[in-house]
Amino acid sequence: MIEIVFLVEDDPDGGYTASALGYSIFTQADDLASLQIMIHDAVDCHFSDENNRPEIIRYSK
Repeated sequence: MIEIVFLVEDDPDGGYTASALGYSIFTQADDLASLQIMIHDAVDCHFSDENNRPEIIRYSK
C-alpha cells in the first residue's frame, strides 16, 4: 500500500478526530499539530510491519 487517507473532523467536545478511510484506525487530539502526531502514531501501531506501512498519509477535512 502506498497511501492512506484520514478524514479530520471537529470534535463536538473540543479538539479534532481523525478516521482512516477503509481501515479501523481512529484517533483524536486537542489541536491539529498534535492530531498529526497521533495519526502517525496510530498508523505505526496498526501497520506494525514497516514493509506494509503506507508511504503517504493524507488528511482531508
